[in-house]
Amino acid sequence: MLKLNAQADWIERAHQVLPAGGFGNFDPGIMIREGKGARVWDEDGNEYVDYLIGSGPMLVGHGHPEVLEAVFEQLPKGMTFFANNARGVELAEEISRAVPCADQVRYVSSGGEADMYAMRLARAATGRDKILKFEGGYHGMCAEAQMSLAPTRHVNFPQAVPDSAGIPASVQAEMLIAPFNDIETVRSLLTEYDGQIAAIIVEPLQRVVPPAPGFLQALRDECTRHGVLLIFDEIVTGFRFAYGGAQELYGVAPDIATLGKIIGGGFPLAAIAASTEIMAHFDKSAVGADKWLMQLGTLSGNPVAAVAGLKTMEILRRDGQYARLRDIGRTIQTMIGRHLNAQGISHRIVGDATLFDVVFCDHEVRDYRSWLAADSAKNDLFNKVLRTHGIFKSPGKLYPCLAVTDADLAQTDAALAAAAQAVAAA
Repeated sequence: MLKLNAQADWIERAHQVLPAGGFGNFDPGIMIREGKGARVWDEDGNEYVDYLIGSGPMLVGHGHPEVLEAVFEQLPKGMTFFANNARGVELAEEISRAVPCADQVRYVSSGGEADMYAMRLARAATGRDKILKFEGGYHGMCAEAQMSLAPTRHVNFPQAVPDSAGIPASVQAEMLIAPFNDIETVRSLLTEYDGQIAAIIVEPLQRVVPPAPGFLQALRDECTRHGVLLIFDEIVTGFRFAYGGAQELYGVAPDIATLGKIIGGGFPLAAIAASTEIMAHFDKSAVGADKWLMQLGTLSGNPVAAVAGLKTMEILRRDGQYARLRDIGRTIQTMIGRHLNAQGISHRIVGDATLFDVVFCDHEVRDYRSWLAADSAKNDLFNKVLRTHGIFKSPGKLYPCLAVTDADLAQTDAALAAAAQAVAAA
């Protein structure tokens, strides 16, 4: 049974100093005290198998001893300098070796910053203003990204719907929205707005919805045909799907990629990566004042995050790591299917073995609207029961990590059985 004591006090304190009682990221009704491996503990000492893992960055688990050793070695040497440092250069070299589209890297502190600058970079490089994104696609918190992220009403494409207050109408006018996995709509918009679109930005796996066969390659081909830059938002998929990210897994290289989460090893770090020609827009001496993209950040490329990322990436390069990660994911997917099928519950397991979730529906999930048509009440109950049985996850994603053990999987199996029974009985 869950214990409530110290945690309730912290929740009350949080409501006094934080809007809605939280950081804006996750359920403010739980306070995580610590994490180790694939487990976390809340402020009451309740223990959970962690399939949230910080929303993705802790791919090798919490407190990995080799990552900690690298961080502890760096800390006495300095935490940040607002100047170049060798560890940040080393990390940029490794990213450039690993990521197909990357010749050069520019650091920022968050994935949302990286996506914002990627869109701005595309505008600087093309001299065009409009950006095409996909309904339901998440690209951070900038004004452009907050268009049609999670609209509750359906409008005709390509009209953009702002999902936040405080966004000027002028931003809305520069965003075009298309349904994910619909290449014909993309072709139509590229033709209608020929010469006006700077970039298409896309998550190669949109939240958990996979690209239809050939969709990403078709995007690549159409962008090339129309002189539009293709941006892959690989904040989540980078170094998770494969060492070279979704670009390696799907065999499609964008013009620009954004990276985050794993490259910082649990510390704030993200990056924009592209060819030397495109990245030259960050260099005023190379492109001149009119085409220069100004970018700076107090903590960009700080050495603590760089060494944590370097060690995490070294661990990921070792033999068998990605095979093991996919095996863990497939094992959990099999468990979910077995228990829900035994209860006769309609569902789809959507995503990749390294990042997925269950969607309670009896139709194919191809885009935001087909995902939205699923039974959200069943999803809420399923996740609530998982939490009470010691499973910690996002309402819409399950992130396997390499620290998951056989004991973790056994607890997951039992929790999934209880959750399936609860949904069937509701």
